[in-house]
Amino acid sequence: MAAAAVQSGVTQPPNSTQVVRNLEERIKIDDLKEALTEIFSEYGTVIDLVAKKNLKAKGQAFVVFDDVEAAERAVKEVQGFELFDKPMLLDYAKTKSDATVQREGNEDELELHKRRRLAEKERKQAHQAAEDQKKLKRPAGAAAPDAAAARPTKATRGAGLKSSNPGAGAVVPEEYLPPNKILFVQNLPEDYDVDGLTAIFGRFEGFREVRLVPGRKGIAFVEYEAEAGAISAKESTSGMGLGAESKPIKVVYQRQ
Repeated sequence: MAAAAVQSGVTQPPNSTQVVRNLEERIKIDDLKEALTEIFSEYGTVIDLVAKKNLKAKGQAFVVFDDVEAAERAVKEVQGFELFDKPMLLDYAKTKSDATVQREGNEDELELHKRRRLAEKERKQAHQAAEDQKKLKRPAGAAAPDAAAARPTKATRGAGLKSSNPGAGAVVPEEYLPPNKILFVQNLPEDYDVDGLTAIFGRFEGFREVRLVPGRKGIAFVEYEAEAGAISAKESTSGMGLGAESKPIKVVYQRQ
């Protein structure tokens, strides 16, 4: 059974969401979705189909069925089927889709699922940014440091972002810092005080306080009880226009 799964390209356990890879990238998204819907609807009820045209997501799509059995039939029958002269490669998704969570649970569970997905995405971005910085700092032709030399002296939150190895010198751009419960807000109008900022950030789960910086205008720290509240607040307020000129504010996680 395991050997057959590997040979067919399936690496994840069966679930109702499957990822379709090796799709023709030159086809318009609407035409691609229409073709995929027509094919996969033969095997069950498709409750969602996601295909995007951004660079990272090109050439793949996610198909969500209303039950696992339909997804299993599709994987078995469609694996290797040619669409626009390219054989489709199917596997089950690593996580549940939004449509599945919404179908099986409630709005609170869906919101929690989205927060977790966003947090994982931002952690991956932070890790990739740190790796890119290391490559830029490393002298040409220098060998990659072994695991012992590259390991930080103390395992802390965001380990790897501040390395004890002087040769690494990686500084992660603040846009890609990993999630934590404190936000750093910049570009604030000078007339915004604690009450004004509390009215904006206090509506998110687990809000604790707003802290202004004495002698520094235009910046503030906003703290929540847990990452979940900070993630929701950052997602909702980043780029929000404030003040008479509607100047967009910048919201990032505090550097640890």
